[in-house]
Amino acid sequence: MKKNIATEIEQIVLPITEAKNIELVDVEYVKEGGDFFLRIYIDKEGGISLNECEEVSREINPILDEKDPIKDNYFLEVSSPGLDRPLKKDKDFVRYQGRDVEIKLYKPMNGSKLHEGELVGLTEDKNIKVIIDNEEVEFNKKDVALIRLAIKF
Repeated sequence: MKKNIATEIEQIVLPITEAKNIELVDVEYVKEGGDFFLRIYIDKEGGISLNECEEVSREINPILDEKDPIKDNYFLEVSSPGLDRPLKKDKDFVRYQGRDVEIKLYKPMNGSKLHEGELVGLTEDKNIKVIIDNEEVEFNKKDVALIRLAIKF
């Protein structure tokens, strides 16, 4: 059900973000504590500003009220995906090739659920290819709980 809501929201939001030359990165509909949150992550080359998030939120709100795709009460949040953004779409794996990533697995591989390395990209069969300690390693997407950009200080 939550996945269907996210897909429906994407279709509502996409024309708005595309008209502003803003990328719709992700849509999440989650329950935390007793509250529901609709989170819309947007970005653009050079980063997204707070004013742009606010502007997109103001445009989306009346459309969501009119179409009413979510029956529960919820909080709407429009924000940047952050520096440590998760990689979800195929285009993310192309855009961030050569960048360091953190990978969290559902089950341990080589004794660990956490791995870090340089993103090579996706293979033809959609496995994630990463260089770890100068060795290319492939992860099956279904085994990956989370892959995100690593932050180095």
